[in-house]
Amino acid sequence: MGKTAFIFPGQGAQYVGMGQDFYDTMPVCRQVMDKAGEITGLDIPKICFTENEEIHITEYTQIAMLSVEAAILKALEQEGLVPDVSAGLSLGEYGACIASGVLSLEDAFFVVRKRGIFMQEAVPSGGAMSAVMGTDATVIEQACQETEGIVSIANYNCPGQIVITGEERAVAEASEKLKELGARRIVPLNVSGPFHSAMLTGAGEKLAEVLEHVTVGEPKIPYAANVTAQYVTEASQAKDLLIRQVSSSVKWQQCVETMIADGVDTFVEIGPGKTLSGFMRKICRDVKMLNIQTTEDFTKAVETLKKQSTEA
Repeated sequence: MGKTAFIFPGQGAQYVGMGQDFYDTMPVCRQVMDKAGEITGLDIPKICFTENEEIHITEYTQIAMLSVEAAILKALEQEGLVPDVSAGLSLGEYGACIASGVLSLEDAFFVVRKRGIFMQEAVPSGGAMSAVMGTDATVIEQACQETEGIVSIANYNCPGQIVITGEERAVAEASEKLKELGARRIVPLNVSGPFHSAMLTGAGEKLAEVLEHVTVGEPKIPYAANVTAQYVTEASQAKDLLIRQVSSSVKWQQCVETMIADGVDTFVEIGPGKTLSGFMRKICRDVKMLNIQTTEDFTKAVETLKKQSTEA
């Protein structure tokens, strides 16, 4: 019997109505999302469930996403389901921190609210991000290194899809180089800033000040960190990695490969969208992929996971 991983998506997967069926029908989910509202002073149901612009603004998107992910996680835990390991993409790493016991719900909501504000405030003019399709990572890394100005890899999502980030001019210049080097397609992303680049270092420094006042617990289960793609197994590692994550590359593909090498053969994507499921099809088709973004998905996943545990 292989291991199970809970994985959590990041910013960009949000949509109006996310989590509403959980909030309406599962008391534990309502309690979690209401707790997010109490901690942050925001109307989380309004942001998540009604047509509004805030859901796509970083300082609100991040806490809204995490509240939904945490609510579904707690519903799974109420069913007696816990993972062997965990991971999350960018913002989603905070879902993994909750699953692992590194951060309490209250602290995770508090920190992520601040993280979203800091990242929103730190967004400089002239930043950009673009997805590069069909080019090897080493080619992209070299093109970035050879480009004057700030440009680097933001996300190693999966084979054939890597995101670059940095100064608008530098990202454009690197994109032209990559076209010449045979990139199949380059898609400028509609984002509010050059996330996961050196231009966001200041946001990480502010986040460090917030994390100084937060208690970090010892991981009850390991989680794979974006910055290193290695498991965090000690509390002392967690804060530094969360600080660095804001301006460092997200090594998502490598995180998944670490978990597979550790014997994970079932991945459960918890939260809005199917972004991580899509990446998984390109990383490894030999694993089982479950996705939970609705209560119907939840029921099916619980049945599958409980059946697997009884067969073990």
